[in-house]
Amino acid sequence: MADVTDKLVVLVTKGIDSELSSVAFTIANGGISAGLKVYVFLTSTAIDLVRKRGHDMTHVPPLEPLAKLIQDFMARGGVIWACPPCVKSRGYEQADLIDGVTIAGASVMHAEIKAGAATLSF
Repeated sequence: MADVTDKLVVLVTKGIDSELSSVAFTIANGGISAGLKVYVFLTSTAIDLVRKRGHDMTHVPPLEPLAKLIQDFMARGGVIWACPPCVKSRGYEQADLIDGVTIAGASVMHAEIKAGAATLSF
């Protein structure tokens, strides 16, 4: 019998130009609805999802607008981490990101995985 976990780590590499970013946050919100503690780790172009006003540009009907998906995720206790080199390579700083996003290295994600979190990637 497999171990049961109450945590989910979602790795997102797709940015505002991909419908997969909206799918990722729809699934992350679903994880919270299912009672999971959900963490999202953003790398590559996914950093633009949390750049102030960046996520306002994406809406993939029939899903909710990306800005609402991210806002709901964070309001419900979801955690968003942004890869430091990915942030820096785009010339962004903490002040460029939406409130509540933490710039953190992959070690935070690895710690949750080592503690038994399930994983998904987009």
